[in-house]
Amino acid sequence: MSELGREARRFVRAQSQGVLSTLSVRIEGFPFGSVAPYALDHAGRPLLLISTLAEHTRNIDADARVSLIVQPFSTDMQVTGRVTLLGHARRLADKAAAGVRYLRYHPQAASYFAMHDFHFYRIDPVRVRYIGGFGRIHWIEPEAYLGGESALAAQEDGILAHMNADHADNLRDYCRLVHGVTADEVTMIGIDPDGFDLRADGRVLRFDFAAPVDDAGAARAELVALARAARA
Repeated sequence: MSELGREARRFVRAQSQGVLSTLSVRIEGFPFGSVAPYALDHAGRPLLLISTLAEHTRNIDADARVSLIVQPFSTDMQVTGRVTLLGHARRLADKAAAGVRYLRYHPQAASYFAMHDFHFYRIDPVRVRYIGGFGRIHWIEPEAYLGGESALAAQEDGILAHMNADHADNLRDYCRLVHGVTADEVTMIGIDPDGFDLRADGRVLRFDFAAPVDDAGAARAELVALARAARA
């Protein structure tokens, strides 16, 4: 993993939807674009919850090659940063395991998740195009973009339960310190090697760690340091 790759991955983590392009079966040879909410797994791979009846799913099942462009809205879209992930989209066998994390980020998708024709597809990147601003245009290899294996994925549920039950005041302090947001209802919805996400009065806020963390102990050290900075 390179610093540039980590920067691109952190960019994608800060968003929650993009435009998915697949190769059309109905109109052969043409790209087909569709809106695609996503959540990233701990390595940085997008997870998509899509129906077998959807046009893009039929396209993927015929040809797994896809691209996902991620870009926050701006009044001048040409000057904002963006990431395009090119890769192969493959259906995951275990729908329940992916659903736990995905639904924390997209609770409105619970009714879709319950339907038998909706399944998770994961995009495994083969190249990443990162435009970080004027003159900052890079192709990134997947091994530079993807995070390594860590214990944090298995520990995530326990960390969230602990923080939400015992440290609600800290979560509100984080919002004020980093984002200047005063919120009443704050919940930690995800933690990964690059940082964590809070839902504050319905709005998702992203918090980046200074350096990647590998396990609950390292994550705790980052959270404690942030709490101390907020109190100071």
